[in-house]
Amino acid sequence: MKFYDCTTAPSPRRVRIFLAEKGIELDTVQVDLGSGEQLGDAFRKVNPDCVVPALELDDGTCLSEVSAICQYLEELYPEPRLLGASSVERAQVSMWNAKVEQLGLLSMMDAFRNSAKGLVGRALPGPESYEQIPELAERGRQRVLQFFNRLDDQLADNAFVAGDRFSIADISALVLVDFAGWVKLPVPEGATHLSRWYAEVAKRPSVAA
Repeated sequence: MKFYDCTTAPSPRRVRIFLAEKGIELDTVQVDLGSGEQLGDAFRKVNPDCVVPALELDDGTCLSEVSAICQYLEELYPEPRLLGASSVERAQVSMWNAKVEQLGLLSMMDAFRNSAKGLVGRALPGPESYEQIPELAERGRQRVLQFFNRLDDQLADNAFVAGDRFSIADISALVLVDFAGWVKLPVPEGATHLSRWYAEVAKRPSVAA
């Protein structure tokens, strides 16, 4: 297997932390997003969607979504369980990971990609170019802050985002909090449960991956 990565991007970082938690080592290829390498012919042959992360299997099959990559790796390397152990736990992890992606990370992407000077004309990742919409950047910031409060409520009664066990939902939420720092959106002062959780999970060795 070959893992296509970019050390400066949030999405592949989620997979790197997942790999580190499981102790999996893969051949890794760095893709320079800053220079537009993901849009070149060579990478398009790997992933026509022109995004990282991507996992190229030994038979040439390419997996290109974080959740799909992690699901595949969980099947191959089941321990430690990061997608849940029981049927209920798997459903809860899937639910909360989807919430983090849809309400947090996508909102954060709007906030960042619609305001960053280096992304003029590239407001969305992928092979097509789109102009920035400043109103989406502001809406994204508001939605991220709202979701931080939602996470704080969830963590008031749970050690981790999806319950009592560290999971991919925590990985996604950790990356969200760090990503929000790119546009100077800190965890709200009153979100004490979220702050407690972040301080704990940020100490995990995998986070430095």
